[in-house]
Amino acid sequence: AMAEVHVIGQIMGATGFSESSLFCKWGIHTGAAWKLLSGVREGQTQVDTPQIGDMAYWSHPIDLHFATKGLQGWPRLHLQVWSQDSFGRCQLAGYGFCHVPSSPGTHQLDCPTWRPLGSWREQLARAFVGGGPQLLHGDAIYSGADRYRLHTAAGGTVHLELGLLLRHFDRYGVEC
Repeated sequence: AMAEVHVIGQIMGATGFSESSLFCKWGIHTGAAWKLLSGVREGQTQVDTPQIGDMAYWSHPIDLHFATKGLQGWPRLHLQVWSQDSFGRCQLAGYGFCHVPSSPGTHQLDCPTWRPLGSWREQLARAFVGGGPQLLHGDAIYSGADRYRLHTAAGGTVHLELGLLLRHFDRYGVEC
């Protein structure tokens, strides 16, 4: 028998982005010892266009059931917030990631985001044409070693509500 983790909740929305018409691409990454029993590992919310200064509401469900032989590679949630302009063009508004909580119960998470700035030429192009720099390798989102070399700007914050159910962790000497 393996230990089991249920992650049930939602990506509620986002605040603090200067762009409007926002949507969020998300994915859950785990270590090799983790097996997804049910649910989907990644998804995308619908677009919401909040009034200036308001929250973008997505209420996007997350429902995952994992089995694991150990604690290494605990699930991490990766987020990319995108904005869509009136021509339907999409540009990156922010990258972020957070660790899925490891204690049972309901958790409110606020995940800050950032985006690469690029050169002044790329920043100017982003302002007038859209687009802008993106990461070639998503790993840089959470590896500090590479990120410090990037010029970044703070993005807004993604708000999540995640509930955790743990099963058979006592067999691995983990208190639940």
